[in-house]
Amino acid sequence: MAGSKFENSKRNRYIRLLGRFTSGILSFLAKSEAPSKEEYDRRVDANFRFLEQNEAVTLYKDEYTELEALAQKILDFRASDEDIETIRSELFYAQNQWEKKVNARRYKKAKHASRRDDGWE
Repeated sequence: MAGSKFENSKRNRYIRLLGRFTSGILSFLAKSEAPSKEEYDRRVDANFRFLEQNEAVTLYKDEYTELEALAQKILDFRASDEDIETIRSELFYAQNQWEKKVNARRYKKAKHASRRDDGWE
């Protein structure tokens, strides 16, 4: 019991750090007028320090594994020699796809909402 509580806290901390890492990089790309690849690399290195201090934990939920994949994509672009506009567009696309998947689970279409009260009481 105590071991699972410890595992859950490690998992939650890792998920929070992943979210903080990705949102920090993506907000930098969104807010800066003309970011350079050098600035991007510097930001990734600075933000990755905190993520690096914690050990990676196995994630089971689909949305968290995709968040981890987004963070890995950020790190892969750090090592690549792509130009900053390509990096920016691909990361925003990946973030948008992740948010769509998260929101699709939250907002379900009410099927047959008009027939809900058709005398079935």
